[in-house]
Amino acid sequence: MGVTRRVFLQAAVAAGATGTAVLAQPAAAGAATAASGPGDVVGKVTVGYQGWFACIGDGAPIDTWWHWSANGSAAPSPSNTGIVAWPDVRDYTHTYPTGYAALGNGLPAALFSSYDQQTVDTHFSWLKENGIDAAALQRFNPNGSEGPTRDAMAVKVRAAAEQYGRKFYIMYDVSDWTAMQAEIKTDWTAKMRAHTASPAYAVQNGKPVVCVWGFGFADDQRPFSADACLDVVNWFKNQGCYVIGGVPTWWRTGDRDSRPGFSDVYHAFDMLSPWMVGRIGNVADADNFYNVATVPDLAECAAHGIDYQPCVLPGAVTLRQRAHGDFMWRQFYNMVRAGVQGVYISMFDEFNEGNQIAKTAESQQWVPADSGFLALDEDGTACSADYYLRLTGDGGRMLKGQLALTATRPTQPVPDGGGTPPAGGNLALHRATAESSHTQDYVCAHATDGDPDSYWESADGAFPQWLQVDLGAPVAVGRIVLSLPPAAAWSARTQTLSVRGSTDGTAFTQLAGAAAYAFDPAAGNTATLTLPAAATTRYLRLDFTANTGWPAAQVGEVAVFAS
Repeated sequence: MGVTRRVFLQAAVAAGATGTAVLAQPAAAGAATAASGPGDVVGKVTVGYQGWFACIGDGAPIDTWWHWSANGSAAPSPSNTGIVAWPDVRDYTHTYPTGYAALGNGLPAALFSSYDQQTVDTHFSWLKENGIDAAALQRFNPNGSEGPTRDAMAVKVRAAAEQYGRKFYIMYDVSDWTAMQAEIKTDWTAKMRAHTASPAYAVQNGKPVVCVWGFGFADDQRPFSADACLDVVNWFKNQGCYVIGGVPTWWRTGDRDSRPGFSDVYHAFDMLSPWMVGRIGNVADADNFYNVATVPDLAECAAHGIDYQPCVLPGAVTLRQRAHGDFMWRQFYNMVRAGVQGVYISMFDEFNEGNQIAKTAESQQWVPADSGFLALDEDGTACSADYYLRLTGDGGRMLKGQLALTATRPTQPVPDGGGTPPAGGNLALHRATAESSHTQDYVCAHATDGDPDSYWESADGAFPQWLQVDLGAPVAVGRIVLSLPPAAAWSARTQTLSVRGSTDGTAFTQLAGAAAYAFDPAAGNTATLTLPAAATTRYLRLDFTANTGWPAAQVGEVAVFAS
């Protein structure tokens, strides 16, 4: 298992921060010229994808609680954990019971396995739903016990990227890889290069993309000489690859976290992506690094014909850095106003360090009661589980010029602004969902995604089933509109359902009794439920008992309106 990057990098924070002692006035970015035109990484947002979580019983060759537990032979628990933040698992078909107490809402504390294809599919569906372009699959030394599982993960990521129209590429992390210089070449030619045949494999300037992370870091985990590193970079370029370098923060000055004498190595890359985790922790830090790193780095890259892909991070939940998105948005603003060629998100699923953007427990109701973990509302502001996915999507749109450059975060922590949603609008749009079950990839999140062609479908042949929407705050609900995809291929059908509500997600009361509702494509394929008496509720649950058109519950979109 690769040692976490923060082990070394946190030790460098103090040194890194001395780039300037006082926060300067924002510097004006130079007219940096992009070395490359738009492609699969230039002009795009890429997330770092670990894909390194496994559970005993999931069928993975590693057969351990990989990265979930300190002792992988035993289920994770408060005394045996490898994580500092708790994932929201409502969208996963398969989860695995742990040694933690129940969640605050009474549900069992279970975790996902990256080895389940449905997990990877779910992650890539989130990327698609939020307009996030690509994922860099992390690949540590594949020649030990982790190798077979990592090989399988590359296959699973490829399949998910192809299914959901996202891009992916291989990102080698050379940490603790003693024979890296020879073995990385063998691994590429014998295994990973085959994935470049996929239409989903990222291409830049007509070349398959590969990233090597770790050259030049001044620590014992990456003791490689400059000559060995330059040999590897040039070898990949000779293989026809577009090569990204995951490099130290201070690559340009060659000090602090960077070894001296690596300038030729850094300048040999096609794109540079300096590491930032552990370097900044608040908006002032982000502005400081804009002046002392981003702007001069970008000028140096432009002078050498190198593309620039700096890190943007949400902040560590455990360190209370996130400031309900203001910290991350300030980084996006600084990167876009500087004129960077791309953005790398650190990371997608890094629950071990708490800097993940994947769906995360939004409150203590969704965290194991005995864990001590913080949730996304740790600073008192309610945040939906998918908030940092949505924030990343908006940052990407600003990078691409689809949103105007703004220092004011446009993304609300809870859709529709949180708190009591405004009257007149769809209170369920982009809200968190839960379900009794689903089939294939027809997950409950489709019911609030605003896309009329996507839909939730429960497991076949097993009624009753339920679909739940978290409105974010108690609100007086008067009307619910259910829809199915409008395509004429959907035959008319009648579904029987009732409605329950709850203010805490645990104790539910009936709001509307069971009734049959007709869905007809000729009439828009919608059905309206008017509650007999407006009820104040936060969690709205639809209980299905029959469907004349298919042996499962089906909902394309749930629209909820205040009384």
